[in-house]
Amino acid sequence: MYDELTPGDIRKMEEEIEHRKLVVRPKALADVKEARAHGDLSENFEYYAAKKFKNQNESRIRYLERMIRTARIISDDSAEDEVGINNTVTVEFVDDGSVETYKIVTTVRGNSLENLISNESPLGKSLLGKKEGESAHVQVNEAIGYDVKILKIEKTADESGDRIRSF
Repeated sequence: MYDELTPGDIRKMEEEIEHRKLVVRPKALADVKEARAHGDLSENFEYYAAKKFKNQNESRIRYLERMIRTARIISDDSAEDEVGINNTVTVEFVDDGSVETYKIVTTVRGNSLENLISNESPLGKSLLGKKEGESAHVQVNEAIGYDVKILKIEKTADESGDRIRSF
């Protein structure tokens, strides 16, 4: 996998693993046990639903542990006046003059619907390391690209509560 993760991403994953092991797992096991006690398993929907939930929880724990084990740790530090990970950036699209605000995050926290863009996306890559007032060219593919101007950079702490995306 070798995803790039910040120490904050690792911490959030470890917290989710702990919650799933200490809170969700015992409840899931109890639900399976209770559903099994209802009798004939061949027609027991509650039993199958409880088993499915238990298995999904165990799968998520394994996924997060593998992500942590194979991650490449990257720093979220950047110079005070340049765009870095966990910074909020306001940009103007040169073509039409529209203004948008994005937060640059790692791929596991990326969510374009909430304006959380990945540091590996075309826009994220082109903004990293740039300073306020600079322009950046975003190359989407060989044929398509556009220019943006950085209007404002806000340094934000990594305590935003952005959820690690689940798959």
